[in-house]
Amino acid sequence: MRKISIIILFLLNFHVFAQDRESLYQDAYKQLTEMLEGKRPISFKKAVFLVENAYLSGNLDTIRMNTQIHSLKNLALKIKENRKLKYFEKDYEKVSIYASLFSVMKDSIPMINQNGERFIHIPFTYDFNDVFGHQNWKNMFVSKLLDTQKGNCHSLPYLYKILAEELGVGKDTHLALAPNHFYIKHRNIKNGWYNTELTSGIFPMDAWLMASGFIHLTAIQNGVFMKALTEKESIALCLVDLAQGYQKSQFYDIDFVIKCANKAIEYYPNFVNARILKTEAKGKKIKDILYTYNTNFSDVLKYEKTKKIFYEIQNELTQIHDLGYRQMPEDMYLEWLVSLKKEKEKYSNKKINTFTKQN
Repeated sequence: MRKISIIILFLLNFHVFAQDRESLYQDAYKQLTEMLEGKRPISFKKAVFLVENAYLSGNLDTIRMNTQIHSLKNLALKIKENRKLKYFEKDYEKVSIYASLFSVMKDSIPMINQNGERFIHIPFTYDFNDVFGHQNWKNMFVSKLLDTQKGNCHSLPYLYKILAEELGVGKDTHLALAPNHFYIKHRNIKNGWYNTELTSGIFPMDAWLMASGFIHLTAIQNGVFMKALTEKESIALCLVDLAQGYQKSQFYDIDFVIKCANKAIEYYPNFVNARILKTEAKGKKIKDILYTYNTNFSDVLKYEKTKKIFYEIQNELTQIHDLGYRQMPEDMYLEWLVSLKKEKEKYSNKKINTFTKQN
């Protein structure tokens, strides 16, 4: 009898937990959607907080995160005040913020605290452990990056954009995509568009991105890769992050994942990550339906319901291919990433490196 009572109590607690979790995800979706629809101000920081808090079941320490972000913002302002760039165009102030922010992210900086004690600000580094969050989804989080000083191509550019937003240049700081990869694009009067790569800490030319071999010209023309994303397109990225975190639980509503993907596609039509997420979710829907029929995928065309979804997936995969998307294997991605560090002289934009140095 006691064993049955414990099981009932566990099930009741699990039900309450699942309800709380669902409400967090639904609320995050609602707020992200309202940002896209102009019903509330766009805040990339708020968007990231919503996504991470939902996955952490409401336990994200936003006070701690805000304190850490505020400290980094102040450090960037101090660097800007005490450094003169070799740059003389009328957008000097903005470029100076970019340069100081890059230093905060990637440079070791000698500092003195209020007590006169000397210490070194440690730069953020790339964490090659579980880069894609397969073992622990929190490895993709900005909160993890802030606490450990280690991140990946997801959390590093996200933090950079958050800090840029805090420093008043968020709209001029654009996230951009490459296969399995995120980076930053800026524009200045002297040099036009240029790339900021937070994983290796240099300013690579587009030639490095093309060197991966997985960026088709059609994908560039269609804005799949190498596009400077708008503010709303950046929020669309967060919607996919929300859905991906939601999928990590054992039981989840496939329709919620599809809803997130559809909303992301509405505001960023050629966002292939959202399109792939949608096709994968529909594939799971087919699997679940066939399970109720006590059969397997070989019977997918036997039932009207599964046949309809199957043809939808086929059509969507054709569209993804036509957009120029080609899948990059994860091991090849890591090799490509390392190549930038090994061949930085070959791929580095030396004009940008010059004017970000002190006089």
